[in-house]
Amino acid sequence: MMRQYRTIKETLPDTVLLFRLGDFYEMFFEDAKKASAILNIALTARESGKGNKVPMCGVPYHAAEGYIARLIKSGNKVAVCDQTEDPKLAKGIVRRGVTRIITPGTVLDSALLSDKAHNYLAAIDSAGGRYGLSYIDISTGEFRSTQAADERELVSEIIRVRPAEIVAPLKIPADSALIQRIKAAANPLVNFIDDWQFDPDPCATALKGQFKVASLDGFGLRGQTLSVTTAGALIAYLKNNLYESLGHLRPVHLYSISGYMVLDAVSQRNLELVSTIRDGAREGTLLGVLDRTVTPMGGRTIKDWIASPLVDIPKIRERLDCVEAFVDSKDVMHRVRESLHDIRDIERIVGRLNCGAGNPRDLIALKTSLKAVPSVRAALGEIASPLIRALAEDCEDMADIVSLIERAIRDDAPVSIREGSIVKEGFSRQLDEIRSVYTTGRGWIAELQNREIERTGVKSLKVRYNKVFGYYIELSNAKLQSVPADYIRKQTLVNCERFVTEELKVYESKVLGAEERANALEADLFAQVRDEVLLETARLQKIARALAILDALASMALVSVSQNYVRPDVNDSDLIDIRGGRHPVVETLIGANAFVPNDLLLDMSENQLLIITGPNMAGKSTYIRQAALLVLMAQMGSFVPAESARVGLVDRIFTRVGASDDIASGQSTFMVEMTETANIINNATRRSLIILDEIGRGTSTFDGLSIAWAMCEYLHN
Repeated sequence: MMRQYRTIKETLPDTVLLFRLGDFYEMFFEDAKKASAILNIALTARESGKGNKVPMCGVPYHAAEGYIARLIKSGNKVAVCDQTEDPKLAKGIVRRGVTRIITPGTVLDSALLSDKAHNYLAAIDSAGGRYGLSYIDISTGEFRSTQAADERELVSEIIRVRPAEIVAPLKIPADSALIQRIKAAANPLVNFIDDWQFDPDPCATALKGQFKVASLDGFGLRGQTLSVTTAGALIAYLKNNLYESLGHLRPVHLYSISGYMVLDAVSQRNLELVSTIRDGAREGTLLGVLDRTVTPMGGRTIKDWIASPLVDIPKIRERLDCVEAFVDSKDVMHRVRESLHDIRDIERIVGRLNCGAGNPRDLIALKTSLKAVPSVRAALGEIASPLIRALAEDCEDMADIVSLIERAIRDDAPVSIREGSIVKEGFSRQLDEIRSVYTTGRGWIAELQNREIERTGVKSLKVRYNKVFGYYIELSNAKLQSVPADYIRKQTLVNCERFVTEELKVYESKVLGAEERANALEADLFAQVRDEVLLETARLQKIARALAILDALASMALVSVSQNYVRPDVNDSDLIDIRGGRHPVVETLIGANAFVPNDLLLDMSENQLLIITGPNMAGKSTYIRQAALLVLMAQMGSFVPAESARVGLVDRIFTRVGASDDIASGQSTFMVEMTETANIINNATRRSLIILDEIGRGTSTFDGLSIAWAMCEYLHN
């Protein structure tokens, strides 16, 4: 057995291997030492010939998911090795094989995922000073790709996406400044694979095979070599991790970073959009204010919108129209949200089913969700917004799928597909016939106990069952003188004896054989129903996407109503004019009516540069952050906390707020400050909004003032 373990382990040197032995998953050698420390379980030893002892620890197989989750969260890759043949039929050592490899970016189990956050697996590649970035959320099927002009742009995009895992070619050194910056900023697991796996030709072939196309031109990938190599490498990586079925992956969406407002890594952190600087919490962020979604899909959508404000005015106004429609029709908004409460995470249910990780309860959850979809559509009523009408049309009534699951799957079906009790009576004649055999047999065995009590006169006689001996008759030692001649002794215990009869053995074979056949048939029927449902994957994903967007829009409308927000006028002017503006996060934290509103006027003529002065705790930092957040909210399509707001389109937001030493890269506070300032000078445009908080404070007063003066003069001119 240990030879079998070593053979499998040699192919997975950087992975914790869970090796199935009976009712446990065992780990050996260094894996055992590592896992015992992470999981806080006992480290024992196993004899391995000639007195050698091998370090070992194990976890129960039925509770393995919780332990796997802890190993994954600690940054490990986990391989699960199961028995691949029936031990009863095995000759010698039972065959075993790796059935799944789980990494932080390939997780499907809902227990390991955050409901309202994507879990991305990304790949990066470089050529000629440019970088490619592709990423997949295997749990939802989202697949996107872009290209960055330089390292800084790549790192900013990685921070926005926040992948759990990144695959990179070996030509990018693990100790390079780029990898260190990525790890420091986003903390993903970084796996390095051979450079040839990023070769354009095999990567293009992998993509064509995945999407069953003869050309990638339809995805806009002609000439986009770095997108092809990173996207293709991801497909190969997933296949190598045993995700053979990836039918739910959406076609790769190529986008330009310039298609969204550029928020560099520093600005994303300083503005505390989705996590706080102090402890990474959600409360105290813009996301914490705006996310009132009722579905996981809606939560992920609004988080994406916050991280990716638009720079397309028609699209911004389209979203604003939808929010306004819900604000003006509050009863419709509340009815939609009420209907959405019955919707489960359709995206991830479809993902699990496609990857072979789904179970009967996923089908029940899908049925429940699809039954609620018509009520969402009906609740939208006669809202005139073109986008909402289009989303309503996408909310199809999938009565055929609902009917199939309703007829086939029991509402109380278990999680496992091997335990039976999945398929409803009447769905399969063959299954019903097999069930009747062991149901009748069980009834006969119950009657047998009564007959034997009457025959022997022993009222304490019991007919029992266990997995080792099957069915048996049990008599206490005090009643052994009443044992009939046809009883066959099976087992002797301290206080009792166990017997069988020829008649009992015949019925046992009949009952247990029928139950095993029924369970196997139920697993097959579940797979058939699942596969029929998955033929509608594209329709299901379209419905899920429509529901997610509706949920996000209704959430922003609800916040607008409850917090007294107004619709901003987003245009192509060079003016930002906000009257009675309020900081969305601060006013939520301190309570209604406690925040003092203030005005902001910026333009490219008389009010190009504002210098804000005042004592400590006067609200200077709140004021300048508020300016950035209100512009960002307007361009993500949200109403804003103000009496009125006119926002000329902003292409980038830069912030230089606070600083500390970056010891890892050998940079002082002053050096960090100057590096960030240089980034602003080199990348700002006429339409950039720049927020500087006490520029130059990392050095002496005179030098700091000189730097601040020069910076302001340069930006003004």
